[in-house]
Amino acid sequence: MRLATWNINSVRLRIDLLSRLAAEAAPDVICLQEIKVETAAFPSAAVADLGYPYQQVYGIKGYNGVAIVSRRPLAKPAARDWCGRRDGRHVHAEVGLEDGDDGTALEVHNFYIPSGGDEPDPAVNDKFAHKLRFLDEVTAWWRGRRRNRRRAVMVGDFNVAPLETDVWSHKQLLNVVSHTPVEVERLGRLQGSHDWVDAVRTFIPPSERLYSWWSYRSRDWRASNRGRRLDHIWVTPALAGTLKSAAVLADARDWPKPSDHVPVLVDFA
Repeated sequence: MRLATWNINSVRLRIDLLSRLAAEAAPDVICLQEIKVETAAFPSAAVADLGYPYQQVYGIKGYNGVAIVSRRPLAKPAARDWCGRRDGRHVHAEVGLEDGDDGTALEVHNFYIPSGGDEPDPAVNDKFAHKLRFLDEVTAWWRGRRRNRRRAVMVGDFNVAPLETDVWSHKQLLNVVSHTPVEVERLGRLQGSHDWVDAVRTFIPPSERLYSWWSYRSRDWRASNRGRRLDHIWVTPALAGTLKSAAVLADARDWPKPSDHVPVLVDFA
C-alpha cells in the first residue's frame, strides 16, 4: 500500500495537481491538509473520478481543513476537535487492507497542526500558545490510547521541523517558529506518546538534509533551497516492520501554480 500526505493549499484551486499526483504516484490513500473549503463544497465527485471514491472530509470556510481520500473502503470515519475549537485539523478512519491480511485494519490519522504565528513566545502570541497547547492535548490523547499492537499511521503538516537537517540553517532558525527548541521538545513528547517511528527518516538518514516546504517568497526555490521539513509520516512500532520505502516529491514544487508544500510518500510491504 502507498500512502501520501500533502498540504495542498486549496484543493479546488489545485485539483489538477491532485490529478497529477494520482496519475504519477498512484497512492492508495492521500491525506490532504489546508483544503480551504467547507465539507459540503469539497469536490467529492472530481476526486472520486481520480479513483478515490472513499472520502472523509472536515472542512471549514476559507482556511485549514483536512481530508482522507482512498481507493480502499474507509471504516469508522470521524473528525476530532482540539483546544475547544472547531477548526478542521484532524480526521481519521480505518483503511481496509488486502485479502489475506490478518483482518486488522490500518488506522490513519491526518493532522494539520497550527503554524504558530511569527513570535515564538506564548505570553505575547496567542497563535504560538495555541500551537503548544494543541501539541500537549494530542500527546495526552495518544498516551491514553496507547496499545502495543495498534497499527496506526499519523501523518500531516505538523508545522515543526525537528532535526537540524530538517531546516536550511539550524543556527539561523533557532528562534524562528517551526524550529524553536520548545516546539522540537513538544514534538518529541508527541512522538514518544506512542513510540512513533519516523517512517521517512527510516529510509533517508537524519544526516541528510531533507525539506518538504519552500516559501513562496523565494524567486528560485531550488537555487536558494531554504526549505524546512514540516510534513511527516509516523507509524506505530507494530507497523515499522512493514515499511518498504519513502520519498519526498520535491519536483512537485515546480508544478504549475504549486503548493508551497510537496507530497510525501511511504510504501508498506
